[in-house]
Amino acid sequence: MACVLEAPLRMSVLSEVTASSRHYVDRLFDLDPQKVLQGVIDMKNAVIGNNKQKANLIVLGAVPRLLYLLQQETSSTELRTECAVVLGSLAMGTENNVKSLLDCHIIPALLQGLLSPDLKFIEACLRCLRTIFISPVTPEDLLYTDTTVISHLMGLLSRSRYTQEYICQIFSHCCKGPDHQTILFNRGAVQSIAHLLVSTSYKVRMQALKCFSVLAFENPQVSMTLVNVSVDGELLPQIFVKMLQRDKPIEMQLTSAKCLTSMCRAGAIRTDDPCIVLKTLPCLVRMCSKDRLLEERVEGAETLAYLIETDVELQRMASITDHLIVMLADYFKYPSSVSAITDIKRLDHDLKHAHELRQAAFKLYASLGANDEDIRKKIIETENMMDRIVNGLSESSIKVRLAAVRCLHSLSRSVQQLRTSFQDHAVWKPLMKVLQNAPNEILVVASSTLCNLLLEFSPSKEPILESGAIELLCSLTQSENLALRVNGIWALMNMAFQAEQKIKSDILRGLSTEQLFQLLSDSDVNVLMKTLGLLRNLLSTRPHIDHIMSTHGKQIMQAVTLILEGEHNIEVKEQTLCILANIADGTTAKELIMTNDDILQKIKYYMSHSNAKLQLAAMFCISNLIWNEEEGSQERQDKLRDMGIVDILHKLSQSSDPNLCDKAKTALQQYLA
Repeated sequence: MACVLEAPLRMSVLSEVTASSRHYVDRLFDLDPQKVLQGVIDMKNAVIGNNKQKANLIVLGAVPRLLYLLQQETSSTELRTECAVVLGSLAMGTENNVKSLLDCHIIPALLQGLLSPDLKFIEACLRCLRTIFISPVTPEDLLYTDTTVISHLMGLLSRSRYTQEYICQIFSHCCKGPDHQTILFNRGAVQSIAHLLVSTSYKVRMQALKCFSVLAFENPQVSMTLVNVSVDGELLPQIFVKMLQRDKPIEMQLTSAKCLTSMCRAGAIRTDDPCIVLKTLPCLVRMCSKDRLLEERVEGAETLAYLIETDVELQRMASITDHLIVMLADYFKYPSSVSAITDIKRLDHDLKHAHELRQAAFKLYASLGANDEDIRKKIIETENMMDRIVNGLSESSIKVRLAAVRCLHSLSRSVQQLRTSFQDHAVWKPLMKVLQNAPNEILVVASSTLCNLLLEFSPSKEPILESGAIELLCSLTQSENLALRVNGIWALMNMAFQAEQKIKSDILRGLSTEQLFQLLSDSDVNVLMKTLGLLRNLLSTRPHIDHIMSTHGKQIMQAVTLILEGEHNIEVKEQTLCILANIADGTTAKELIMTNDDILQKIKYYMSHSNAKLQLAAMFCISNLIWNEEEGSQERQDKLRDMGIVDILHKLSQSSDPNLCDKAKTALQQYLA
C-alpha cells in the first residue's frame, strides 16, 4: 500500500514547492510598480543560497519577465537594479541556471544596461555579467561579438572600484588565446589596467594582476609592452616583484610569478635577470612545498615547469633549490593516510583532484630533465620514479597520461638511462600500448620517445621491433599531422641504422614505394630530410645495398633524380648525393649509376658547384665508382675520364679547401695505380 501512495505524495510536494514559488513570479506582473519592486526584492531574499528556489523560479518563467523589466525605460532605476541583482543571484546557482539565462539572451540585455548613467545599476549589471562569464558554460566569444563593448568597458573602469574589479575579472576569464589578447591589447587594456595594480582595494589589485597574467601568456607583443610601462614612477616588473614577496597573499605571489614567467618566456626579461633568478624561481619552488594547498602546488609546479622549460641554467638552479626533486615526489603520495586535512569537504575535494598533482609533477620533472644528465639521474633515482611514470602512462586522465609521456620523453634523452632504468622497467611495453590508441597530442610525444628508444645503443630496440612497431610507424608516416609524419619516419630511420637485412626489407615492404615517393615529395623539409636519412640507413653495407637496389633500384634512382632536379636546400641535396655515394659503394648496385647518364651528369655538375659540401658529397660518389680494387673499375674509370671527370679532379686538387683537395688527390691516385 505504501508503494501506491508514494508517487502522489511526491507529486503533491513538488506542486506545493512550485506553488509557493509561483506567487513570486505572479507579483512581477502586478500593475502597481511599487508592488512589482517589492516582489523583486522579496524574490531576491528568497533565492539567496537556495538553489532549489532558483531552479523553480527559472522553470516558472521568471527570467524573461525580469529581463523585460530590466530593459524597460519606464521601469525605475531601483527596479532595474534589483532585477539585475536577482538575475545575478540566479546565475550563481547551477550551470543549468546559467544555460537558461543565456538562452533568454541575458548578455545583450545586460550590456545594454551598461549604457545607463546610473552607477548602481551599472555595477549590478557588471556583477551579473561577471558571474555569467566566469561560468564554464558561457562561450567567451560572446564578449567580443561587438568590439565597441570592449571600448565601453574600458571607459567604465574609472567609475568605481566595483566596476574595476568586475571588468578585470570579466577580461581575465574571457581572454583565451591570441585573438582575444590582441583585441584587448588594441583597445588599450595595458594602459587602462596598469594603474589598478596600485589600487587601495586588494580585490582590484588582484583582478588587475590576473588580467596581466592572461594577457602576457605566450604573447611577446604584450610582454614587451609591459616591461616599459610604469605606474607612479615604478616599472611594472618592479611592481610584480613586490607582489611576490613572502608577506603577500599566496594568490598574489603566484599570479605575479606567472606574469614575470610569461614576460621571461617571451624574451621581454632575460633568464639571468635577478627578478627571475632571485625572486620568481624561488617563489614558484616555495609553492611546491607540502604545506601549500593542492591548487597552489599544482599552479606553482606548472608555472615553474613553463619558466625553466627551455633554459638549462634555470633547470639547474631549480633542481638545487629547496630539494625540489625530492619535494615533488610527495605529489604522488597525496593525500596520505596521515594527512593533516581535518576538513572533510577539503579532503573530498583533494581526493577528486589528486590526479592534477601527479600531472603537475610529471610536467615539472620533464622540464627539469630536459637537458642535464645529472638532473635526469637524480629524477630517476627518486623513489619509485620509473614505476610512477609507467603507472602514469595508463591513468584514466588524459592530462596525466600526456604529462607522464612528456616526462618519459625528457628522460629518454639520456643514453645512460636508456641502457639501464628504461630496460629494467621495460618502459617500451606501456609506451607501445599508449601508441596503439591515443589522441594526437599524446601520440606526438609518445612517438618522439619511441624514436629515442629505437637508437642503436638502446636495449629496448629489439623487443620493440618484435612487438609490431614497423607497421605502427609506417601508419604514422601517412598521418595528416605533420609532427606524427616526422616522428614516424624518424623512428624508422633510427630502426634502420645498422639493422639486419630482414628489418630493412620489412621497413620497405611496410612503407611501400608509393608512400616513399609521397614522403620524398612532402612539402615539409623535416619529413624530406628524415626520409632521405632513412634511405641512407637502408642503403648501408654492401650486401644490403645490392639486395635493396635489386628490388627497388629503379624507384630509388627515380626519387634521387627528382630531388636533385628540384628546388631544394643545400642539406637536402647533400643528403641525396650521400645516398648516391652509398649506392656507388654497392657491388652490383653501382651499375645503376654507371648506366644512367643523367645521374652521372648531375654528379659532374655538383663536383663544380659553388658549395663545398655538395662538391665533397659528389666526390664521394666518384671515389666509390672508380675504386681500383673492385671488379670493372677500369671501364668505369675510362667512362668517367671521357666525361671530363679527371679534369675536374685536377682542378679540385688545387682547391684551398683541405677536405676537397685531399679527396681529389685520393681519387686521382686511383687513376695512377
